[in-house]
Amino acid sequence: MALKILLSAEQIQRRVKEIGQQVSRDYAGKNLMLLCVLPNGFVFAADLIRAIEIPVTCQFVQPQKQSAPGDSSHIQIHYGAAFDVKGKDVVLVEGLIQSGHTTEFLLQKVISWNAASAKLVALIDKQSARRVPVQPDYMGFILEETFVVGYGMGDPEYGRNLPYIQGERK
Repeated sequence: MALKILLSAEQIQRRVKEIGQQVSRDYAGKNLMLLCVLPNGFVFAADLIRAIEIPVTCQFVQPQKQSAPGDSSHIQIHYGAAFDVKGKDVVLVEGLIQSGHTTEFLLQKVISWNAASAKLVALIDKQSARRVPVQPDYMGFILEETFVVGYGMGDPEYGRNLPYIQGERK
């Protein structure tokens, strides 16, 4: 498989900074929590939290499907230390959104935990793979490649450490 650089490190950093500035404006004076979705969101969340210019906390979740594809009724959420979103404005941080099933489940779960609000930021949005009507409130890039790796995403054995994103075009 021949992978091509789709997004340079400079393009990514420029967009992350822009998103951080927008989030800072939108949540000025509010009780903001980033909720990073592991594993694909960890590098993006680390850069994003540094680009946000207002007080912010960060927590981590790792959803794992225990069922057939497309069935979000059996998603389990694994997380580190217990955290409370009650009354907080939560921004769910996804490195990559594809079908949207897990993202939709997580957003609904955050609201059910009595968050003041729940919004979504995604670095990469694969809209052509969407199976549920979930749209990021803040988005980095739309990519339609079948496989992407880099900037914390992709194969656990290769490429998560790359500062850029490469992929295979359809």
